[in-house]
Amino acid sequence: MSFLKINNLSVDYEMRRETVYAAKNVNIDVNRGEILGLVGESGSGKSTVGNAVINLLDEPGKISNGSIILDGINIHEKPESIVKLRGKKIGLIFQDPQTSLNPILTIGEQLIETIQTHLKLTNEEAKNKAINLLKEVGIKETESRFNNYPHQFSGGMRQRVVISLALCCEPELLIADEPTTALDVSIQSQILDLIKRLTKERNLAVILITHDMGVIAETTDRVAVMKNGDLVEIGPTKEILTNPKEVYTKSLVSSVPPTNKKISRFKIIEKENKTQGKTNIKILNRWTKKEIINQDLVQVKNLNKTFDDSFFTETSKNSVMAVNDVSFNIKEGESFGLVGESGSGKSTIAKMIVNLYRPSSGDIFFDNICVTKIKSNKEMMKFRKQIQMIFQDPYSSLNGRLKVKDIISEPIKLHNSSISSKDLNDYIYDLLESVELTQQSAERYPHEFSGGQRQRISIARALATQPRLLVCDEPTSALDVSIQAQILNLLKDLQEQLNLTILFISHDLPVVRQMCDRIAVLRNGELCEIAPTEELFVKPTHNYTKELLTLMPKIESIYS
Repeated sequence: MSFLKINNLSVDYEMRRETVYAAKNVNIDVNRGEILGLVGESGSGKSTVGNAVINLLDEPGKISNGSIILDGINIHEKPESIVKLRGKKIGLIFQDPQTSLNPILTIGEQLIETIQTHLKLTNEEAKNKAINLLKEVGIKETESRFNNYPHQFSGGMRQRVVISLALCCEPELLIADEPTTALDVSIQSQILDLIKRLTKERNLAVILITHDMGVIAETTDRVAVMKNGDLVEIGPTKEILTNPKEVYTKSLVSSVPPTNKKISRFKIIEKENKTQGKTNIKILNRWTKKEIINQDLVQVKNLNKTFDDSFFTETSKNSVMAVNDVSFNIKEGESFGLVGESGSGKSTIAKMIVNLYRPSSGDIFFDNICVTKIKSNKEMMKFRKQIQMIFQDPYSSLNGRLKVKDIISEPIKLHNSSISSKDLNDYIYDLLESVELTQQSAERYPHEFSGGQRQRISIARALATQPRLLVCDEPTSALDVSIQAQILNLLKDLQEQLNLTILFISHDLPVVRQMCDRIAVLRNGELCEIAPTEELFVKPTHNYTKELLTLMPKIESIYS
């Protein structure tokens, strides 16, 4: 007998103009002691199904059909009964720990409040239970951390607190909605081990919602694949990942970057029937292609950057060393990867190279000119034109009040003010075509596009000044696997055809393996090692690199 049974569940959002069918006739069952993975891209309805189980659908969403049976009880017959089950029988781990904790209560107060809502315990008993829970999820010095506020914890620690909150009333069903998306590899593996351990120890039924196939391969027993609100297929994890039946599942599995080898480009199955001809030839006619000579385009020498906390206080004893004596060089035409966990200083280095931050000490040379010593604005403009940046978040890095054509034309007009309007429009269309967007998209606003399309607009904007160096700061971390595969293919093609040099920053090791020729590993602002990609993956020398490589979730682990 399944512990949770979802029968023909449909969830609709009725809007003024249309009805969105977020889930259509979904059938899923979960047993005790097993982890079911729910996988799909954003907008596939996987979070909707999770929220429907505990009746936390946002307005105007409602369950239009179907039943949800938990331990033999239909939990949606009486809406008030779900309030008693929520927290007590069903625990929930949200995606973003930052927003799911109350910032003005201490961690201890939040745990005690939840425990006393569901269990009849005195303050002292509740406090002891809360402290034990925090120990169970691996938070050290629990007695002292108990009275800390959420902002005093790192992302991974906050996520642990959220897990302990979800577990505090000993639920029998745990719904984890992307519990590791915002975390580093090392913390991610700890959180997943924790969920696996608790499933066994407490005989929980777990639904793990995620879009990371590596996590699915290493954690779940069975997996359900969703697309546009439909359940595509469901079965044992090994079977689905090694021998998928549906075209969509095949394309999802083939767009995952392999961790054990380098491939020349990603297979995108849904586009296979269209001709994968040569695109972006038009933009080449305008592009003054640099011949690649064997020289260093970027040289970074003994770079240091400290951020002072002395804004309010007189003393600057609280200064943070973000980058500590880092030196490397990037050859013309190569892809250079910077890898590290959050807080390792990789984005800070990128911002210093494009001159958004001033280094505290050290020099950056671009094409043998020392960038850090440029004083005049005119010189600066010449340099700015040659380096462009693609930012991590495609949502906040585009101006929402400008049409796409104005976003792309801004850098062109700035560096070439005499360009005629017909020429400008042609150039904008060529740029959009080079990133595989239509001419009609020039007239639309950023909010009308999906995340992947917005990232394409950012790339088109970056190419507008015909740069020699493209700095990509986690350009695909906010995107789905299949869209990530398209963007990475696009960057590879553009690099080949336009002789670009790319500085690629990411914490996603498989992606870096596919994209880069050489890789530098950073930790706490210091450089651990630099090596050619394959050498780094096969024979890492530094202990930290070895640790990162063992912890990375591998989709290949399913074959062993």
